[in-house]
Parts: sequence; structure tokens; C-alpha cells
Amino acid sequence: MTAADLARIHAACFASPRPWTAAEFAALLGPGPCFLLEEPGGFALGRVIADEAELLTIAVLPEARNRGMGRRLLAGFLREAAARGAATAFLEVGATNESALALYRKAGFRAAGRRPGYYRDAGLVADALVLRLSLSSSHR
Repeated sequence: MTAADLARIHAACFASPRPWTAAEFAALLGPGPCFLLEEPGGFALGRVIADEAELLTIAVLPEARNRGMGRRLLAGFLREAAARGAATAFLEVGATNESALALYRKAGFRAAGRRPGYYRDAGLVADALVLRLSLSSSHR
């Protein structure tokens, strides 16, 4: 997928906070710690720094949802993070994003923190939850 493809999918999935631009995706995919997992209609972007992994974003087009793609992309992220030496994975999710929270909790992520009022867009304010998962050999 190109940076423009990623930006198109991201825009179809996220209105708030604002979707990322093709230029932002291109910068993340340049040389550095980021890695991309993709399927037709969806992707996950993560990075590993030292022994910590961060799921930067995961996006599945609305018409491709409820078919297991998000679960497969998340599992792929966890495997790749562990293969790159991460001992712990983190992510941030809107406190009201129930479908994403269900996916992450089912994968074993647990609350590590809360950022009150973190998301602010068009007058809407929402908390962000920071979730954490200890990576075990089961993800390798």
C-alpha cells in the first residue's frame, strides 16, 4: 500500500481525531522503527523502540469489518513486535470506542492509564485510554 492508500483508508475510518495525511504516513514509513501490516481494506502500523512496542493505528474499512481482519492485524502486530524484541505492547484508544476496546481486551490488553480530554475535535471531548499487554512467547 502506498502512503496515499493508507491515508484514504484512515480517512474512511476516523473522523475524530482527524485522519492522518499521506505525508504523515510517508514520514512514518521512512527509515526507522515503524512497520506496516496490511490486508486488502485494512492495515496496522506499529513501532518498536527498545523493548516497547506501540500500535500507532489500526484501520479497517467499514465495509470490511466484522470478518476478523482487525483481529488478524492485531495478532500480526503482536507477533512482529515480539520478533523485534518488544517485551510490552502499548496502544491508545478512545474511551468510547467500544468495538476497538472489545478487540483489545479480547487480545489481553489491560488499562495502564487514562488521558482525560485527550481527543478534542469539533467541540467533542473524549478521554483516551492507554492499554498495555505483556508479550509472551505465545506471540513469537
